[in-house]
Amino acid sequence: MPAHGKMRQNQVITTYGPGALIDLPRDAAIVGGLDDWPLHREEILEPRLTRRIQDLTSVASPRLYAPPRAPEPWERDRGITGWRFPEWFVVQETSGQRETRRRRMVHRRALDDRHRFDRNTVVPTRFVRACPRGHVDDIDWVRFAHGGDHGCGQQLWLDEVGTTGDLGDLIVRCACGKSRRLYEASDLGQNPLGTCEGRRPWLGNNSNEYCNQPSRLLVRTASNSYFPQVINVLSLPDRATPVVEAVQELWGMLQIVDSLASLEVVKRFPNITDRLEPFSDADILSAIEEVKTGNPADRRIKQVELDALLNAEEGFGDDVPIDPDFHARRLPDTAWRKQGSQGIASVIQLHRLREVMALVGFTRLEAAIRDIHGEYETDVERAQIALEPSWFPAVENRGEGIFIGLDNDAVNVWLQRPGVAARLDELNQGHVAWYASRGKTYPFPGGPYILLHTLSHLLIQALAMRCGYPASSIRERIYSDDDDGQYGILLYTGTSDAEGTLGGLVQQGRHIEEHLINALVRAGLCSNDPICAQRSLGESVDNGSLHGAACHGCTLIAETSCEMRNDYLDRALVVPVLGVEDAAFFEPTA
Repeated sequence: MPAHGKMRQNQVITTYGPGALIDLPRDAAIVGGLDDWPLHREEILEPRLTRRIQDLTSVASPRLYAPPRAPEPWERDRGITGWRFPEWFVVQETSGQRETRRRRMVHRRALDDRHRFDRNTVVPTRFVRACPRGHVDDIDWVRFAHGGDHGCGQQLWLDEVGTTGDLGDLIVRCACGKSRRLYEASDLGQNPLGTCEGRRPWLGNNSNEYCNQPSRLLVRTASNSYFPQVINVLSLPDRATPVVEAVQELWGMLQIVDSLASLEVVKRFPNITDRLEPFSDADILSAIEEVKTGNPADRRIKQVELDALLNAEEGFGDDVPIDPDFHARRLPDTAWRKQGSQGIASVIQLHRLREVMALVGFTRLEAAIRDIHGEYETDVERAQIALEPSWFPAVENRGEGIFIGLDNDAVNVWLQRPGVAARLDELNQGHVAWYASRGKTYPFPGGPYILLHTLSHLLIQALAMRCGYPASSIRERIYSDDDDGQYGILLYTGTSDAEGTLGGLVQQGRHIEEHLINALVRAGLCSNDPICAQRSLGESVDNGSLHGAACHGCTLIAETSCEMRNDYLDRALVVPVLGVEDAAFFEPTA
């Protein structure tokens, strides 16, 4: 466990990256941008991920660096910079009657050198304004209390009626007598907080950019205050030619090469000249392009990974080298198949895997949506994590996993059944209604993905009972390739501060039939049935429209484990449920 006040490196990528709002013991802050991070960093090499980030952000030859480790007490190295935010505070004093608490609101400029006001301690206000593009700023409390006017300059108060802390119980009041309930700040139709001014305090005071969106009320500690955009890939084994191997060894220098002229410049370094001497310039440039495009070219990240998984061989002979980044072996059918296991084609054990995750930006209020292939669209708006980014923070996790491949023919037969088509049509209607209610459109992920995603959640809960890891530590990676007709699930675990894991999850691959049976039995009946099983999909426009028979009582798991925010789940596509018996991929289990 990290010491008090410190955090793991992967938390910097997923939770506390640049622009995140955090609470400190005596203050509040916003995590500074990459321009304010320490200069001494450990580089992480992963060409496939680098190439994808380049396509996504248009940053030429981006590099990946690990976040700085938390300095020990005796070390003088500084960590990541945090800027004090917000700048409005509430004085920790109470006046008024028992039913009403009245506290003064003051700006940072009014505080003394001990960060107090009139000898009283202060706490940062928990309300700020923001927009979906990531901009964040203090609320103009004077203007808000006076209904849009500039105000009279007298003392502001925050009155709290009752004990709930609800917005309707909070009143911002000026000493002149004008006041306004805080719930009015959430009425976007009236634009009570004004137009966003494009403030980016995590990048410095002079980093504002144009923005014309209406400002929205944001609670600093709410879960919608920071949505990181993280891209992750699995490191795959190299089956490269000698020239490609040489380029990969020197990638730290060669990744900036894009022409013969730039190659000649880099080759002036003696170590590069000696290593590349056996190869022609044309071969070297071709190899550099091959590494940049993540050979084979123009293929999605998950497609390349799925090919590598399905090509895993059986056996552990003396001639089988162990790759510390990716060591996958296919289990013989006799090692795990005992009862037929309808629909399951293969089980592959990943004894070693390396996952690299990189943060490319973030949003607030609304999360950017990744497609079923785990990638963001290039036109997705995101807040920048540096003024002019040339590198991105990344971490590498090492661990283990199990890949379960479905029988492709069985999936195709299942899709042709009338009951399945009818169920998918209902799910599609709910999907369309959900996005239409928000003024957006998004492609429906399809039946195979929802089947795989739901089965993954059910297996995670079943595996957690015996593998030695809690369900929140097991993550999923769904492979649904309709073009090639290949489908599978990778369930894996990993950590950034260890060389690997102990094999508890991998060994459960030999008992996958038992885990599957347990998962199907539990999925057949939910404690919230019949409400859960008979959800009205096409008519509802709430979050439930993105899934069918699924709820916290049966299918939903920790957000850290799910790759799709617990959306697009339906038990009815996996096993028969109450009222929907003809859409299941698996037969009923006694």
